Amino acid sequence: MNMDINAIFQIAGIGIVIAMIHTVLKQMGKEDMAHWVTVIGFVIVLFMVVKLLDQLFSEIKTIFLFQ
Repeated sequence: MNMDINAIFQIAGIGIVIAMIHTVLKQMGKEDMAHWVTVIGFVIVLFMVVKLLDQLFSEIKTIFLFQ
């Protein structure tokens, strides 16, 4: 349970930081860089979610297969 809360806060923190960087870059007129930062942040969060889903499916597998 504690790990799930940490993961949620990490994802939220990454989202807030990426949004701030995106806004600053957009205000400076570097919209291309702002979009790349957003895409890179999305990919990082996507990898974190995939890792969490892998852990979830392995726990479900051990519960139902009694391993």
